[in-house]
Amino acid sequence: MKWGSVVVGKAVFALVVPLAAVGALLAAGAPAAESAPPRQSPIDVTASAIRFDPFAPALDIHYGHSAVDLVYVQKDADCGARGGEETEEGDVAPGSAYVTYAGTRYDLVQFHFHTPSEHTFQGHHDPLEMHLVHRSAAGGVLVVGVPLRIGAPSVVDSVLSGLTPECGTPRHLDDIDLNALLPASHLTARYTGSLTTAPFTEGVLWFLMPEQHVTAATVSGFQHLFTAGNSRGTQPLNGRTVVLHP
Repeated sequence: MKWGSVVVGKAVFALVVPLAAVGALLAAGAPAAESAPPRQSPIDVTASAIRFDPFAPALDIHYGHSAVDLVYVQKDADCGARGGEETEEGDVAPGSAYVTYAGTRYDLVQFHFHTPSEHTFQGHHDPLEMHLVHRSAAGGVLVVGVPLRIGAPSVVDSVLSGLTPECGTPRHLDDIDLNALLPASHLTARYTGSLTTAPFTEGVLWFLMPEQHVTAATVSGFQHLFTAGNSRGTQPLNGRTVVLHP
């Protein structure tokens, strides 16, 4: 399977993201505990970081159809400046899509885009990356990451065909097949990492999928909006592994 440029056995795999645990000081008067190494996202996925586990819990995907509001996420007061943490975000109807992992349900809240890809495979970037952000009832965060490459048209092109300008009115899409946002193969690579924008909260479950395709026009349009890019650089693995799920 083509999934970036990391080769494991006879398969080719890619994209992954990291998490971090924060150390704390002990009570006053006691010696300070050592902080755990940061587990931040995104990361560069290498063959040495990958472990295959055929018995790992599956990520079960239950995506339906939903209206989508495409909004420009603005992080400053300047309607002309493109901040590195700004993006185009698709907000979905509550309950329209969810995943389950290890007995916990995570509802899809929104999906957004970065250029170039935040995760790399053996140092290789893809033109775009889509993050589908899910939350559990207890507040846990699970993100599905999908690299986007130039190829045949997909439903992602329909979403990004008319970008919402900064400080502009959100663009409403009546009906999007959310499952069609994903690649045909739902093979995943899992690891624990963080949000890739402030406050960079750790403890995020990342599931990285094979590539989805978009047209060259879609890539060009998004990159024209974010000429300086809107992705965070890769962060150290700090001993983490990436677990491949069948």
